[in-house]
Amino acid sequence: MSYLYFPGCSLRSTGRPYEESILAVFRKLDIPLTELDDWNCCGATAYVSIDENKAFTLAARNLALAERMHSNGNAGEDLMAPCSACYLVLEKTQHYIKTDEGVKRDVTAALQRGGFDYKGTTKVRHPLDILVNDIGLERIAKAVVRPMKGINVACYYGCQVVRPFETFDHAAYPTTMDRLVTALGARAIDWPMKARCCGGSLTGTIQEAGLRLNRALLLEATKRGANVILTCCPLCQHNLECYQKRINRRFGESINIPVAYFTQFIGLALGIPPKELGIQRLFIPLKFAETPGKEAHAHA
Repeated sequence: MSYLYFPGCSLRSTGRPYEESILAVFRKLDIPLTELDDWNCCGATAYVSIDENKAFTLAARNLALAERMHSNGNAGEDLMAPCSACYLVLEKTQHYIKTDEGVKRDVTAALQRGGFDYKGTTKVRHPLDILVNDIGLERIAKAVVRPMKGINVACYYGCQVVRPFETFDHAAYPTTMDRLVTALGARAIDWPMKARCCGGSLTGTIQEAGLRLNRALLLEATKRGANVILTCCPLCQHNLECYQKRINRRFGESINIPVAYFTQFIGLALGIPPKELGIQRLFIPLKFAETPGKEAHAHA
């Protein structure tokens, strides 16, 4: 069992701890990852507003590269894309190539000019899907050396990873991350906002709207007793963590809750040193990451 790995731009910049923790967890579980050779930006956000077919072509080049690497025997056929935007864009590109003849014609012609003969065999996967449905909760639970008992987790999926295609989880109420957290010994809180949008790029464009959307999520997680919010999206992680002080000043709140990647949480349970998981890069300290002994407990 091995996978091709598409880091995308975020995991090499603001989402660096996500990549660090993903690579560390997969190494610990002995699951080989082969980075996609010569990958390019998936074209999320701005590209589609400029020229939709060129945006599809930009994403499709990565799919074609994965297909070529697989045919050369480099790794498994599945391409793992951890970033929610990358995952959605690559899935969306595949969908349109399969269902829209105009898109298929234009994208295929563009790829051929670049030396690619794309057949559409690459399967795009998310780490949540792979960990739960390929590796399995039982195997992960057996690998736990530091049960995360006493920690209440708000599993936050965001709006992109399960919508609109609903490939591996429910669009309105996903549970894969919740089940992973439970397998690690923690408690996944029941909350209705786990797939609600954080506002995405609104924090940089219409900040008032972005802050309100973030505030609603942070307040609900806090109200329900969460000690930490776990996410699988670099932009969600940035918004929910980095704007808490501004939200507190703007709305007179006292929110102070750590926001980490779900792979960092898994890594701690598997006994991986915090620095290898990029824990030190979080702006709001993950206090239980430094708890001595084999069993983690939330600090009040």
